[in-house]
Amino acid sequence: MKLIERRGFLKSTAIVAGGVSLAPSYIPNMISDSPNERINVAVIGIAGERERVRGIIRGRGIIHIRNFSEIPNVRVKTICDVDENLFPQNEKIVEELYGSKPGAEVDFRKVLEDKDIDIVSLATPDHWHALQTVWACQAGKDVYVEKPVSHNVAEGRKMVEAAEKYNRIVQSGICYRSSKSVKEGMKLIHEGILGKPYMARGITYRYRVPIGVFPNEPVPEGVNWDMFLGPAPYRPYNVNRFLYHWHWFWDTGTGEIGNNGIYRMDTARWALNKNTHPEKVICKGGLFGRDPEEQETPNIMDVTYVYKDGTIIQNEMRGLPSNPEGMPQDSGVRAFIYGDEGFMSISSNGFRTYFGRREEPGPAKSDDDLPDEERSNGWKNLVECVKSGSDANLDNPMIEGHMSASLCHLGNISYRVGQKELSFNSEKEKFVDNPEADAYLSRDFRAPYSMPDNV
Repeated sequence: MKLIERRGFLKSTAIVAGGVSLAPSYIPNMISDSPNERINVAVIGIAGERERVRGIIRGRGIIHIRNFSEIPNVRVKTICDVDENLFPQNEKIVEELYGSKPGAEVDFRKVLEDKDIDIVSLATPDHWHALQTVWACQAGKDVYVEKPVSHNVAEGRKMVEAAEKYNRIVQSGICYRSSKSVKEGMKLIHEGILGKPYMARGITYRYRVPIGVFPNEPVPEGVNWDMFLGPAPYRPYNVNRFLYHWHWFWDTGTGEIGNNGIYRMDTARWALNKNTHPEKVICKGGLFGRDPEEQETPNIMDVTYVYKDGTIIQNEMRGLPSNPEGMPQDSGVRAFIYGDEGFMSISSNGFRTYFGRREEPGPAKSDDDLPDEERSNGWKNLVECVKSGSDANLDNPMIEGHMSASLCHLGNISYRVGQKELSFNSEKEKFVDNPEADAYLSRDFRAPYSMPDNV
């Protein structure tokens, strides 16, 4: 059955007279015998649970695998990774969760040739997100793509164009967007519970241990190093560039601001209803307390964004010992939304409000207080939209992922050009009279892993 026919069938089975959804409550491992009712998923970028190499935890793919397993009539049909050594353990996990052994591929392009795959779920490094999303859209697949959705601003725009051109459902992977409690908090902000919001601030105080300096080595057996690098420039194999620490090198990662700050930046932009880029950005920071040969990205950053109406978003990131901030129950990883009557503290699954100069507690809610059947997540929401054939209820469409990731990219660019204040033209997605900064808005792709000029 062709994909468009499969989607139509899935949509028809989820609707009855009057437009009432018959989507069942989510029961793990409930898979229909009919292939026409089943959503087939390929998870790209996998890792073993609790797996550590030289103290490094590998990847988010296993989280994708487990989240899809909680959705009825969804099967992980294929796993894909550049490291074949990961296949046996993950094949076993998938078989235990879904009752069938998945196929395994090293080359993502071969996954796209499988006409039975409906969704590709991308847990790959940042430098692969855009190209894999564009290729998937061109192949008629719907997509879940991890945060940040892109490696740079120009790639994000290409992803938006591809999703629109091929009418694909693309979920930007930011968990806050699927939290029932966070959604309720956002509704309260937009209804005026804080008065008039004037500023938002994200903090990511997360200690990072030194990663050390390692020599280049021969490529390990079973690892396709060329495929890992993909569109990035060629570099000799190094364990710090391959495992989790690829985050801290500009070729493949976007630093801690893209890795974790993205959550707070998306929350801030969402709360303030900012659907354009800021007019000005300035970043201050550096790499402190670490060997300068360890990594390229900073471990301390303080970024300020200013919008046309004067509204401010701030992003603070510290990878060294730091204090929790806010009320006693708050941690060092959250967003704060400030209004002229009070403020809201937002985490990944809930919110708290405080009012007046005494910071009197107000409404608060957490997904932790909800029964399991009332909770949602981005994977479940994506599947629901794929079954309906519409992205009208998608928690985090591609355009939202692009706008939030761009905040991270703009902060990184300000840092990389000498921690200068930069002016940005939102409509053109270019800096104002600054060719040096413009050069960081895109990159050269290493053949044959090239982004098409016309997606």
